[in-house]
Amino acid sequence: MQLREKKRKKLTLNIISLIDVVFLLLIFFMLISKYVEQKGMKLDLPSTKSFDTTKSQEILLQIDSNGKMLMNDNEISMEDLASKIIEILPEVTEKTLIIKADKELAHGNVVKIMDIARSNGLKKIVIATDLE
Repeated sequence: MQLREKKRKKLTLNIISLIDVVFLLLIFFMLISKYVEQKGMKLDLPSTKSFDTTKSQEILLQIDSNGKMLMNDNEISMEDLASKIIEILPEVTEKTLIIKADKELAHGNVVKIMDIARSNGLKKIVIATDLE
């Protein structure tokens, strides 16, 4: 008696529909990420050709050409700057201040802010620029 071997069917996984869903999700996230905007002032930042990008938890200070300042989206004055830095410092993991100053702002104001920041415990000061 001769036994015949049953031919086994090859199992295949149809991934065409899975690929379609992945591409649709990719397109969706690409389109949505384009419309993310930062809150704050309209600034004309100075430009640079060299840059270093880092992301961390830090203090963001925005200064327009008239001297109006926003620290982490809260308006402050030059006189309140030191007390606000001392108040926020324990909440921040990295002792970093990012200064986004309008290029028309007087250089002396930025230096004064940097001096206040260093004397109140901030270790690193970054001046934001636009890439050319």
